[in-house]
Amino acid sequence: MTDPTAPRPSPDAFPDTFLWGGATAANQIEGAHDQGGKGVSLQDVLPRGLTGPRTSHPTPDNLKLQGIDFYHRYAEDIALFAEMGFSVFRFSIAWSRVFPHGDDELPNEEGLAFYDRVLDELEKHGIEPLVTISHYETPLALAEKYNGWTSREMIGCYERYVRVLFDRYGHRVKYWLTFNEINSVLHAPFMSGAITTPKEELSRQELYQAVHHELVASALATKIAHETVPDARVGCMVLALPVYPLTPHPSDALAAMHADHANLMFGDVHVRGAYPGYALRHMRENGIELDITDEDRELLTHTVDFVSFSYYMSVCETADPELRTAGEGNIMGGVPNPALQASEWGWQIDPTGLRIVLNQFWDRWQKPLFIVENGLGAKDELIHVDGRPTVNDDYRIAYLNDHLVQVAEAIADGVDVLGYTTWGCIDLVSASTAQMSKRYGFVYVDRDDDGNGTLARHRKKSFDWYADVIRSRGASLLRGDGTP
Repeated sequence: MTDPTAPRPSPDAFPDTFLWGGATAANQIEGAHDQGGKGVSLQDVLPRGLTGPRTSHPTPDNLKLQGIDFYHRYAEDIALFAEMGFSVFRFSIAWSRVFPHGDDELPNEEGLAFYDRVLDELEKHGIEPLVTISHYETPLALAEKYNGWTSREMIGCYERYVRVLFDRYGHRVKYWLTFNEINSVLHAPFMSGAITTPKEELSRQELYQAVHHELVASALATKIAHETVPDARVGCMVLALPVYPLTPHPSDALAAMHADHANLMFGDVHVRGAYPGYALRHMRENGIELDITDEDRELLTHTVDFVSFSYYMSVCETADPELRTAGEGNIMGGVPNPALQASEWGWQIDPTGLRIVLNQFWDRWQKPLFIVENGLGAKDELIHVDGRPTVNDDYRIAYLNDHLVQVAEAIADGVDVLGYTTWGCIDLVSASTAQMSKRYGFVYVDRDDDGNGTLARHRKKSFDWYADVIRSRGASLLRGDGTP
């Protein structure tokens, strides 16, 4: 809980150039899965997200097929973001809306025109677009034809896709992200890497070859952007997960280091342009022999302009098998931290971990950082106050407040932070569980887990709170008890 009597951050804690906003993904908000020439994506056959099996084709119980109907309501939603004072909005382009099968001869003009309209609306309100090129929505046809990123053929398909995007939108979009949470392929190979081989049957050789192909494709996109869109700033996007030793024993510290390395490798390659020694050792000792060409090595030297990341939780690690316990929310591995509380979905809440990650990444890479996902999934209750539908989501306000205070502390530490976009700034369908009831937004969307509802938008209490944070450049934040 925040402490209203504690001193607030100074009025200049966040620089004038700091970008404030929110983040979404096409597959979780757009809907219109069979309109405008769109093809079938991975998400269209994942009616339970990560918590259940895929289907052979889209089924009516998949809430993502309708999403929150952003496809038709984007102007209304962007106006709400502008009302909060957003200076940036992160959204993704659905690959299957531009190339329905992923390797079509020509792009789909209807799909491209839709994103023109979205950009028109953002420009009208003075909101900077932050575009994710691939956000867990690879065309299903590419997964089935090539087994996703295990195939080198995917690099060429991705190259054609990004060239179309840079040619069409390069003069309108400055900030680009190549892949969403690219390191999540280690834990969610189908959703993240379009790999159809069941996870339990997937060899480490196949998995790390897929990782390599994605890293090469990301570097190629960075190279193309720098050559064709001189003002573009291209970032990688990783899932940040601080790993603490469960005990002070050195073996636990070593276990935490190894777990940390598994995620840090992706940023190391994006920023440093080559595989780090610890990754080469891991592959060598596990019999992984990557197919790496001289052209691959040259492409990897085209490094990103900034590092973006999602941050939701931290975990612990231990070398003692008797101390290993499974946590409900530990979808990225690790051991629950006994010192922390958890959300309704078991994700452990650790605001200080955000400051730790920001310092770790800045010290390691010396590249500007962008927090492009952070938020609390919770079950909200719609009530009426003075005749107006709303949600008293003080729990969300406290969560975001305490994390933003830690961002201010990291900036004071000397970390270069470009901006902050909360995840699911408007309620959307959860990626991990495919539920509507796992809500993140400042805006309540009238839809339930059975697909019922009017889709009407209602401002939550946190809507006005976030607007005040943006208006005051963070000066309205309250320091929490955990602030050093």
